[in-house]
Amino acid sequence: MTTRLGLGLPQMRQYSIGEDVPAVARAAEDIGYDSLWVFERALFPEPATQGLYGIDGLPWPDQYRSVAEPLVTLALAAAATERAELGTSVLVAPLHLPFQLARALASLDAASGGRVLAGLGTGWSLDEYAAAGVRPFEERGAVLDEIIDVCRAVWGPDPVAHDGPLTKIAPAVVGPKPARPIPILLAAGNRRSWRRLVDKADGWLPVAMGGTRVADQWRQLRELAEERGRTEPIRTVLRVNAEFLRAGYEGADRRPFQGGVDQIVRDLVEYAEVGLQEILLDLQGTARDAAELTDVAAEVFEKARAAGV
Repeated sequence: MTTRLGLGLPQMRQYSIGEDVPAVARAAEDIGYDSLWVFERALFPEPATQGLYGIDGLPWPDQYRSVAEPLVTLALAAAATERAELGTSVLVAPLHLPFQLARALASLDAASGGRVLAGLGTGWSLDEYAAAGVRPFEERGAVLDEIIDVCRAVWGPDPVAHDGPLTKIAPAVVGPKPARPIPILLAAGNRRSWRRLVDKADGWLPVAMGGTRVADQWRQLRELAEERGRTEPIRTVLRVNAEFLRAGYEGADRRPFQGGVDQIVRDLVEYAEVGLQEILLDLQGTARDAAELTDVAAEVFEKARAAGV
């Protein structure tokens, strides 16, 4: 079975958001990509008070100095396309008020004709949590749980009602409703977060961190689902943060998905063998502009399909 392929939309500072997002979205859909994706990075602390991913001493990429708001970006893409699904990988859900986030996603799904995939995670940046001011970082798991519950309620039949620590909705009519039940996918990398996924979500958003490791996590997740009596299938979308190098690079210290188009495609072939349903390829970080992003995305798609991905 052919692996579905998605493309990350241009959100970084080298792009003109109003012009480049619709243009890249249209082009990606014409090329054949099945889905279009955004991520969330709310700010760039300067000086950095915390390393990237919370790892001491690991610098933040310069591209994170300006990242367009994810749902605004998806709205631009929705208006420019007809077929491709529109996903977040990931939206740092606890930075958002649950009721407002549920309504925004529902409106986007209604406007796009039922194409939204709500990929949620808890994030890691203490500065982003402080700036958002919703709840402390230490409560992120509980906030994510309530966000999922509020989304299910708001997207469901009226009257909507919810009584939780953050959100209290007296019985009310809340619209518009999504065009169909919006799939919720979670970024989960440990047993605790896998339990939340198995019990409350529709799918999994792993990150390419080594084919063997992804395959092992996918096996453990399926085993946990069986243990907990889940019968519904788990949708899977693997995020690949690719580093396109114009001259290519084949050194022994090369990271996965670092190199020219041919090397990126070879890595795609390896990861496709894990058996996940979809691979999201994010090329925007090292592309110089929207034209190069589109050209590289087209070449990768053509060669990946020729290679059987």
